[in-house]
Amino acid sequence: MRAFLRRVLASESRMLAVLWLVLAAWPFAASNDYLVSLGSTFLINLLLIASLNLLVGNAGQIGLSHGAFFGIGAYTSGILSTTLGWSPWLGTLAALGAGACAAILLGLPTLRLRGHSFAMATLGFNAIVSVLLVGCVGITGGPNGLIGVPSYALGSHPLDTPAAFYPVAWIVTGIVMLGLLNLGRSRAGRALRALSASDVAAACSGVPVFRYKLIAFTLASTFAALAGALYVHQNNFASPDTFSFSTSVLLLVMVTVGGAGRFFGPVFGALMVTALPELMRSFDDIETLVIGVAMIAVVGFLPGGIVASVARIAARLRGNTPLSDRRAP
Repeated sequence: MRAFLRRVLASESRMLAVLWLVLAAWPFAASNDYLVSLGSTFLINLLLIASLNLLVGNAGQIGLSHGAFFGIGAYTSGILSTTLGWSPWLGTLAALGAGACAAILLGLPTLRLRGHSFAMATLGFNAIVSVLLVGCVGITGGPNGLIGVPSYALGSHPLDTPAAFYPVAWIVTGIVMLGLLNLGRSRAGRALRALSASDVAAACSGVPVFRYKLIAFTLASTFAALAGALYVHQNNFASPDTFSFSTSVLLLVMVTVGGAGRFFGPVFGALMVTALPELMRSFDDIETLVIGVAMIAVVGFLPGGIVASVARIAARLRGNTPLSDRRAP
């Protein structure tokens, strides 16, 4: 069994390396700046969904505040670099700190709740952040959004083109994905997976349940804030609508569709949430319909998400356990 697990983990490392090499070639393969920019958006979405997967898929906590932490990161870095003249790099570090502090303040009283109670508490936090982003007009720009946010720069060279910004998103998201992969292999990762199965069983096994819940929530929220900082310096603009409750729900759906708890599940979720708006641009309101159908299909017919279904099909093709006999994780 240990040898099998080592082979699986090694294959995940190789698959991540191959995926990142393919993504490195995207700016050269893309035919125009818009497609390059879309690649950066995919990487930011991947960072968002992978961080939420840490909380939902690994720690078993259904959080509905990821859009709020996305917004906290975006507005913290955007306001500091626009109003106070900070470097966007320093603003990004401040966004990380703001996301972590907000997660700790929210997590300390709410992570003792379970199930729907925790979900409702995080939903309330998302509503509060949305109201503040709209209401604090003098700071956030209100409903009109935050405009004129500067781009990242290396010395005197601004990274204000899609081709120049793409390596930033590629490097940052790659580091986070590698960190999440290593976390999954560690003792802490095994403890988090025990939490997703049963809090009581994990506690009986000696796992400090609340501490690990708080760590997972803080890490996930901090990475969401990092994605927000990347987003605002890519687009030079932030609107409260981008960080609403509907964003948190959409991210949660994408975690489920890709495969909650599966390392490569967020890749499929990010691909869907990035590509669907482009593919459905000529059809009004059909994007929501497609996402709803996908969610029903996954819950009803593809237990474990896209990644688990692909793995079961591959096992059947190799002549292993028949597809009908395999259970979803």
